[in-house]
Amino acid sequence: MQYRRLGRAGLQVSELSLGSWVTYANQVDVDAAVEMMAAAYDAGVNFFDNAEAYAGGKSEEVMGAALKKLGWARLNYTVSTKFFWGLPDAVTVNRKNTLNRKYLMQAIDGSLQRFGLDHLDLVYCHRADPNTPIEETVHAMSDMITQGKALYWGTSEWSAADIRAAWEIAERHHLHKPVVEQPQYNLLHRKNVDRELRRLYDDIGLGLTTWSPLASGLLTGKYLEGVPEDSRATLRGYEWLRRDLTDPEANAKVRALAGIAAELDCSLTHLAIAWCAANPHVSTVITGASRPEQVVENLFALDVLRRLDTATMARIDEVVGRGS
Repeated sequence: MQYRRLGRAGLQVSELSLGSWVTYANQVDVDAAVEMMAAAYDAGVNFFDNAEAYAGGKSEEVMGAALKKLGWARLNYTVSTKFFWGLPDAVTVNRKNTLNRKYLMQAIDGSLQRFGLDHLDLVYCHRADPNTPIEETVHAMSDMITQGKALYWGTSEWSAADIRAAWEIAERHHLHKPVVEQPQYNLLHRKNVDRELRRLYDDIGLGLTTWSPLASGLLTGKYLEGVPEDSRATLRGYEWLRRDLTDPEANAKVRALAGIAAELDCSLTHLAIAWCAANPHVSTVITGASRPEQVVENLFALDVLRRLDTATMARIDEVVGRGS
């Protein structure tokens, strides 16, 4: 395992990391989380991603309970969460789909309680909030760090313009700046990282913790013949995934990528994850798993990463296009 700085920040995270979206509390209980996180940690993974909204807060509880059982030294791992959507019982206007100060300052306390931690390493604004001034959000996120409840903050699925505005506000008022963005990034969804955010890497030193390297499983090839019964697309509340996973044009690209993977003597999964990690602006690629075996399997992508040369990357571009 190699480690990369989180943009210009001093924090170093593993090239591959482990996330909890969909799985924790839905498919994975505490004991299973312990097994998966231990497998990842033993392989050098030091970053574990979560969000307040995942499973209505229960994902944080599962990960927190797993961390307690694992008993790792706090210095040896990085854990994150994200704020915006609130919890299912958050029915008031100030507790859902917002980044206002009232919500944020209470949300961090709730997450810390669910994790059983005294601080989080990294906190994100899970989406942009057009109804709250960016100044208010920046001040609240900076205050979390000043109060010792978080160490770094960033954004997820924000536009380049909003990220730059937040950074400049923090610069002007001597506040803690956003250091990282968490965008979707994979072979079929690359426009945001490769174009929208491009100038921010050098201009403000933005780091990336990217999610969905397998496009919700599409890039594994398992949906070429339809949706298997054990797919996350069959879970209640994830019906929207079925449309994306059965898209004919996308699956045609997956078939073509399978040929390149075969030449590299690797799986489509390994190729897709390795391709994301090959981007030097990506600090870490967040992977997902519902079984310890999947955690170990995903890590083989690191071997493929070392074998991705310029010619292979060019062939991949020919298949998927640069404007995806």
